[in-house]
Amino acid sequence: MSVDARLKSLGIELPVPPKPVASYVPAVLAGDLLYLSGVLPFQDGQVVITGKLGQEVTVERGAEAARLALLNALAVIRHELGSLDRVQRIVRVVGHVASAAGFGQQPAVINGASDLLVQVFGEAGRHARVALGAAELPLHAAIELELLVQVRL
Repeated sequence: MSVDARLKSLGIELPVPPKPVASYVPAVLAGDLLYLSGVLPFQDGQVVITGKLGQEVTVERGAEAARLALLNALAVIRHELGSLDRVQRIVRVVGHVASAAGFGQQPAVINGASDLLVQVFGEAGRHARVALGAAELPLHAAIELELLVQVRL
């Protein structure tokens, strides 16, 4: 089953890839590795889940933000590669979580992205991961994701 067919079976439609908000490109292909720039929980060109986990944002809402950011990341990947079927493996995910003092559930938040990667890519979606707390993120986003993807050439 193609990745697009799997997304459709999951009831998922990818958004338009977000445009960079500063002086960078959304992704760089180096050999068989695609490095994604940080991706925020955008919807219709706006960051829709803002604030700090453990303060204004619950773990569940943070996981939704991670899932939304991942959908934007998948849109970037598809745009860069022409097809998500060119993804050989998700190598690594780095999740930055805007965290209030004392908040320590960053891994539970980033599971919103990790779990969806496995649903979409199966075993090829299992990845190495870092989940970090951050004092502030761009545009006051609740989370930001970075991905490293191995590509079929």
